[in-house]
Amino acid sequence: MNPAQTVVGLVGTGVMGKSMAGHFMQAGYQVHLYNRTKSKAQELIDQGAHWQESPGTLAQNCDVIITMVGFPSDVEEVYLGENGILHNAKPGSYVIDMTTSSPKLAQKIEDAARTRGLYALDAPVSGGDVGAKEARLSIMVGGSREVFETMLPLFQKIGTNIVYQGEAGAGQHTKMCNQIAIASNMMGVVEALVYAEKSGLDPTTVLKSIESGAAGSWSLSNLAPRMIAGNFAPGFYVKHFIKDMKIALQSAEEMNAKLPGLALAKSLYEQLAAGGDEDSGTHALYKLVSKL
Repeated sequence: MNPAQTVVGLVGTGVMGKSMAGHFMQAGYQVHLYNRTKSKAQELIDQGAHWQESPGTLAQNCDVIITMVGFPSDVEEVYLGENGILHNAKPGSYVIDMTTSSPKLAQKIEDAARTRGLYALDAPVSGGDVGAKEARLSIMVGGSREVFETMLPLFQKIGTNIVYQGEAGAGQHTKMCNQIAIASNMMGVVEALVYAEKSGLDPTTVLKSIESGAAGSWSLSNLAPRMIAGNFAPGFYVKHFIKDMKIALQSAEEMNAKLPGLALAKSLYEQLAAGGDEDSGTHALYKLVSKL
């Protein structure tokens, strides 16, 4: 993964992908970009990134292709479509999907990549916009351990907690565990703030007491202050969180596992999205619960 000899391509330059691409550029890698909306990549292009007109042309010009898109349908199109990555990547290239997507789809992509002489990993991340900006993402990786070890220096440019979880799909299953924990925790954080306000307490002062104790969590420390300030800009979109919860519930059903807390969280977030907040941050759940 020598920056002087490795060309990195990134498909998807949204909230997360933009920061990731920036870190690779700062580390000295030549970076190629594709995004459905070119204007979202313009700042990186102005800084020296190379624009490509499709995922396929990007794949033809890169040694490592990383994807950070929205939904499993986007992942499938980007990888398996006629002008997609797998049909156009050079043999020996590495393809890494960092989207939160379906474990089954990750396995399908890995199988298809192997038949074309490519190396695939599923490597979803956690840490939100702050983690991406500060290169402190948690990265959960599925696929070949040997391929993981090869890609580790690249992962270290964008993350700090990088763990190999197992064969293809294991990274996505681990991300589902992450989202399940976040969903119920977010309900608790929101309800705690609503309770504090209804009881006449200063929510900011309450946070000083509870965030360092047993109730402490990343969401409580990082998102509760945004809720209090009325700042619901997305670090992670409501619409994408609903997508993740649907994947987790579907996977759980296939394994005959019951997740009542996740089902409740999904129903609340669907109400929030129906009210016009699908493009808000996940902490906008506060807006719904405070009005119940």
